[in-house]
Amino acid sequence: MSNRVACEWGPAGIAAVVAEAAPVAVVVFDVLIFSTAVVAALEGGVWVHPFAWGRARAAAAYATARGALVAGRRGETEPNAAPASLARLPAGTHVVVPSPNGATCALAARSAGAPVVLGALVNADAVAAYVRAVDGTVLLVPAGERWPDGSLRPALEDWLGAGAVAAALPWDILSAEARAARLAFEGCRTPLADVLAATRSGQELVARGYRGDVEWAGEMDRSLVVPRLGSESDGSAAWFVDAPHPAV
Repeated sequence: MSNRVACEWGPAGIAAVVAEAAPVAVVVFDVLIFSTAVVAALEGGVWVHPFAWGRARAAAAYATARGALVAGRRGETEPNAAPASLARLPAGTHVVVPSPNGATCALAARSAGAPVVLGALVNADAVAAYVRAVDGTVLLVPAGERWPDGSLRPALEDWLGAGAVAAALPWDILSAEARAARLAFEGCRTPLADVLAATRSGQELVARGYRGDVEWAGEMDRSLVVPRLGSESDGSAAWFVDAPHPAV
């Protein structure tokens, strides 16, 4: 059983907690859309390689070297980072998914030496079971978004994802921030799709015609998949696999 569950925002939060407590595991929440899309991909046997945002040539070279596809922007290319797009790929496909938030946080945690899994509303209960089986500090990381100047924009949907996992954990092991996320989730839990659609990120997706992605992300506990970031022994490549389901 975890003896402490902390909650901090973004890559800076990861760096701060790793420096203080060396968490045994980091759970990254990018509910709209990265975490949800990776869960959908793994359900269909698709291998997802996270990649830093804004490095298109590097992503293409990485994909070519591994016989992988590259996910582009929704509405422009197939495949893209939407859950339905990744779910349509044949089992065994490798796909590189650049992401400015979820992938960035996951790769930052891996660089800091911490095991990484992805959390979302669609797999919250499964992630909570994973966390309960961990012996040591676990850090919940709402990835957030970015303002035009590059600063962190806290994202309610990611906060609620962390809160959904915290809601399935003992109150006394939660930090003050994790408790606050839990209370936020418990105050917003129905109907989740409407709450997500009302967030700034949700409004942006709905306005672009992607309400289906928002509804998919709000389907609470639809999946038992817990994406865990694995890598080559030399660190040259990283991809998500389904973490073993703990017996709890």
